Amino acid sequence: MDIHSIGVIGAGQMGNGIAHVMAVAGYDVVMTDISEEALQAAVARIDKNMERQVGRGLISAEDKATAMGRISITMDTPEVAQTDLVIEAATEREEVKQKIFDGLLPHLKPETILTTNTSSISITRLASRTDRPEKFMGFHFMNPVPVMQLVELIRGIATDKDTFDTCLGVVDRLGKTAASAEDFPAFIVNRILMPMINEAVYTLYEGVGNVTSIDRAMKLGTNHPMGPLELADFIGLDTCLAIMNVLHDGLADTKYRPCPLLTKYVEAGWLGRKTQRGFYDYRGDEPVPTR
Repeated sequence: MDIHSIGVIGAGQMGNGIAHVMAVAGYDVVMTDISEEALQAAVARIDKNMERQVGRGLISAEDKATAMGRISITMDTPEVAQTDLVIEAATEREEVKQKIFDGLLPHLKPETILTTNTSSISITRLASRTDRPEKFMGFHFMNPVPVMQLVELIRGIATDKDTFDTCLGVVDRLGKTAASAEDFPAFIVNRILMPMINEAVYTLYEGVGNVTSIDRAMKLGTNHPMGPLELADFIGLDTCLAIMNVLHDGLADTKYRPCPLLTKYVEAGWLGRKTQRGFYDYRGDEPVPTR
């Protein structure tokens, strides 16, 4: 199937990044959200990020103007459903994603491919509740989308070859690299990454090291560009906790038990950069460790 138009559901950090790269790659993009304010903010963020790319010589000013012209926003679900490929990029809660797909189904074209940017939830289970499980798969971008080169492609048990090949073609057109993952909790990247972050939180919880020493040890001792606690704040502690719960529930192994300290931070509403406090406090000129 030839893909010409992309529907993006969710105008947050992941959704606006996906819309950005799709528009630059030449696709017509229709982006929606439950908030008009969120949509306007997303367009402003995309414009700012593209301008940064122009400044770095990655795209021309003409490329930027053309790409911005390919992005439209709407609060109308049927308009998004009439695209060739829909990418759901809402919050990492299964009931939210399911409600979105339920609302789309009556308006979809027969040939439209449905995908989800979930970082951990079962593709097979989400697909089974739609009218097209063979045309449903995981399309997991890394954050920040315009910068990160990897896309995880996850087939559900019913996903057919044509759907996979079509999505692989989209990844190629974006100039990114695909990694094919099987449909098990958290797939590849987060199956490995989140337990590492969780273990770093346990290391903090048990007093083995403080925030600064843990992040410094991993940056300088293993050459990671960001320490695990700094990275957790960047991802969002609520997202980290949600993925750990998916791993713990789906694999029934105690090694995936979320650290109580991670749960406590989320209960406090200290979710990282997006709330200005997490393992670091971002309200001043420089981030300050909170423990």
